[in-house]
Amino acid sequence: MQVMTMMNMSDTNVEEVVEKYITRSEAGFKKYGHYTTRQDLSIEDWLTHLQEELMDATVYIQALRKQMQEQQRELAILRCQNKLYSNYIEST
Repeated sequence: MQVMTMMNMSDTNVEEVVEKYITRSEAGFKKYGHYTTRQDLSIEDWLTHLQEELMDATVYIQALRKQMQEQQRELAILRCQNKLYSNYIEST
C-alpha cells in the first residue's frame, strides 16, 4: 500500500499493525458508509460503541482461554500416554 512506502518503517510488526488499521478502516467504510471522522455521534454514542467492542473482546478472551485449557489437557494426556508407552517399551 502506498501509505506504507511513504512511511518507510523499519519495524515490520508496526507496519503490519498499521496495514491492519487501514484495511479495517476500509472494511468499516464499505460496511457502514462512513469513517470514524463522522460528526453525527455524541460522546455518549462513541462511548457506547467502545464499551460494546470491549465487551466483545472479553468474550473472545474467554473463548480463547477455554480453547487453550482444553488443548493443555489434551497435551497432558498425550504426554502421559507417551510416558506409559516409553516405560512399556523399556521394560520389554
